[in-house]
Amino acid sequence: MSDGRAPAPSPTIPGWRLILSDRSRFWAFRETPFPIAARRAGAEPDLDADTFDEIQALVERQEEIARQVAGQVTS
Repeated sequence: MSDGRAPAPSPTIPGWRLILSDRSRFWAFRETPFPIAARRAGAEPDLDADTFDEIQALVERQEEIARQVAGQVTS
């Protein structure tokens, strides 16, 4: 029997696949690889953290590294 409430939406980060482990740890995997230059600059395509806010901040940092490298290449 349903109580009429919709299930809570899972958190998402566009361009990244999120997994919540059985130990309630967040893992994020980039759906498309970073360019080699971004990887060399430190951008990591797979991350883990204790909370959604932490994983979101880590993902943003990786994307910022990639943006900075892309800006250097095109400038």
